[in-house]
Amino acid sequence: MELSENREKGRKWVMRRAAGLFVMILSAGAVILTACGGDSGNGVGTEEGMAVAEQAVSGQTADAQSEPTTLVYGSGDYTRINPAMDEHGEINLLLFNGLTAHNGKNEVVPGLAKSWEFDEYSCTYTFHLEEGVTWHDGESFTAEDVKFTIEAIMEPENASENAPNYEDVEEITVADEHTISFRLSAPNVAFLDYMTMAVLPKHLLAGEDMQTADFFRAPVGTGPYKLESWDMGQAIVLKKNEDYFKGEPHIDRVIFKIVPDDNAKSLQMEAGELDLALLPPKAAQSFAEREGYVCYHMLTSDYRGILFNFHNPYWQENRDIIPAICYAIDRQAIVDAVLLGQGMPAYGPLQRNVHNNENVEHYDYNPEKAMEILESVGCVKGEDGFYARNGERLSFVISVGAGDQVRIDMAQAAAQQIREIGIDCSVEIPTRVDWNGQMAYLIGWGSPFDADDHTYKVFGTGKGANYSGYSNTAVDEYLTQARSTDEPQVRREAYARFQEELANDPAYAFICYIDADYVADASIHGVSPDTVMGHHGVGIFWNISEWQME
Repeated sequence: MELSENREKGRKWVMRRAAGLFVMILSAGAVILTACGGDSGNGVGTEEGMAVAEQAVSGQTADAQSEPTTLVYGSGDYTRINPAMDEHGEINLLLFNGLTAHNGKNEVVPGLAKSWEFDEYSCTYTFHLEEGVTWHDGESFTAEDVKFTIEAIMEPENASENAPNYEDVEEITVADEHTISFRLSAPNVAFLDYMTMAVLPKHLLAGEDMQTADFFRAPVGTGPYKLESWDMGQAIVLKKNEDYFKGEPHIDRVIFKIVPDDNAKSLQMEAGELDLALLPPKAAQSFAEREGYVCYHMLTSDYRGILFNFHNPYWQENRDIIPAICYAIDRQAIVDAVLLGQGMPAYGPLQRNVHNNENVEHYDYNPEKAMEILESVGCVKGEDGFYARNGERLSFVISVGAGDQVRIDMAQAAAQQIREIGIDCSVEIPTRVDWNGQMAYLIGWGSPFDADDHTYKVFGTGKGANYSGYSNTAVDEYLTQARSTDEPQVRREAYARFQEELANDPAYAFICYIDADYVADASIHGVSPDTVMGHHGVGIFWNISEWQME
């Protein structure tokens, strides 16, 4: 009874918070959702907006006397919502649509495009778009919006990390408002996966800076939910899109409550302030037997590893000790201690992909071999227990982003294991990531989709998500070959060779794959527990419009 009362108090607190947010915006005259000009259709700053705030307090909608449903999700922070430039924003699936989408089996299905065909002779994809789709501000969605979005991503000056996904595109042709074609320089079997990219409205972004435009703090999409308010660092409130072209969602509001710290998420979940959260394994297990909660243990393609920054002179001089570092890590011990067994040791980026090559060097824990490698390249162990090279102690720092306790624990465990073989390794938690200046980083990547995703742009020389500065001509050759053919056997062989070369010349010291542990209020129905999640556990909201709350 006490737990139930706490949860009800928490829910009421959230509703009061949402209502207070509207009142604050109205009283201050800060109509943030019209920052891109014109009426955004959200009602903020109008009589309708005032009515919305009053309804949030009273628990009633204007057209019905029943209590609205609100789902509160424990989210990381957002400084902008910009799917064209950034990746892994969980909120993107609620606000936007791509031409294609992924279903619960991570297969490509229609999105804003109702059908498409591929002409092998000209290497051209032609998409036929849904008709009658409108943006959240009421304007019509057309093929010009699609052309604008992909060209913006491809524009080098915009520096999108997604640009490598579309570098094969040679020509985009708009035949009419509902037909668009993409001619490629070579076949790219991942292209339909990449067309899940959120389409952005040309009428609001044409001529704007694609990195800094106000739009990205007041986004307008075609998705099942639209932005109602955004209190920076506190909460992003979404309301359902009653005109959604795939059908009106069942849940009236979704609040992304900003809770960057994992420990705080767990406490707020227990207090009833959250309805859904991705929690660390230990915290999630504490909810497993509790009445009123459902725990979803979900597989992911999400791996962790130590990224070596090859822009840093240290690794230009000491690249040959990286295999020793790989052998120094006891992956299973980290999985057991940090993940409580909920994951698996990692040796490469495609272990949950059909193109995985398990016959590569796994770098299984072998401290003796690690020390042999160090000594074979001229390193000498000193009386202090650490190796030195040319009179300089082998020493490096692993940087970890703040707030992710699992990564912090993982980095500290790996650093301790690396110290045990004689390399002075430590961990720092900087307030801001310095990609070019840092020595190493506890990185995470992973895609449950085509094998090209998070390989070509992560390990390819100079590609948009290659934050390590890694460069290997053989890796480049194999990745290009794999994405340029639709012959299954040729792709399989190319990815096998890619993984062999990456193992021989590591870009990362791979550590483990992480399972995703979501804890939900038992009133939520419709979550797809068998879907393989992506990086950061992203993907749970793929069918949010079908979810219901009791």
